[in-house]
Amino acid sequence: MRIDKYLWAVRYLKTRNMATQACKKGAVRVNGDIVKPARDVYPGDVISLRKNQVNYQIEVLNIPDSRVGAKLVDIYRKDTTPKEAFETNEMLQYAKTYYRKKGVGRPTKKDRRDLDDFTDTAEDKNDV
Repeated sequence: MRIDKYLWAVRYLKTRNMATQACKKGAVRVNGDIVKPARDVYPGDVISLRKNQVNYQIEVLNIPDSRVGAKLVDIYRKDTTPKEAFETNEMLQYAKTYYRKKGVGRPTKKDRRDLDDFTDTAEDKNDV
């Protein structure tokens, strides 16, 4: 089975087109090699997939005939992704929401001044 079809069949990516695009961008590796979407996968292959800033590690156990239900996915793959990958993603989510809540609007004048002070260096201030 093709790698893009396999990733779609075991529900790692929502559409087959998304799986193809991930392969073309280099986000998919099989046994450490960057692969094209048409690369066949076999039981025993180890797939590395970068999705949403998480590096998933998947071991192919069997090849499904077509897309499978969510409850049956574990028959066809073994997820060996380390827990640290998910923890770093969670920390990134906290970092994004720390300063401003999403949808609050434009920064206030004070916020813009604070950002300018943070990004400007002492030399830039002397030039003005």
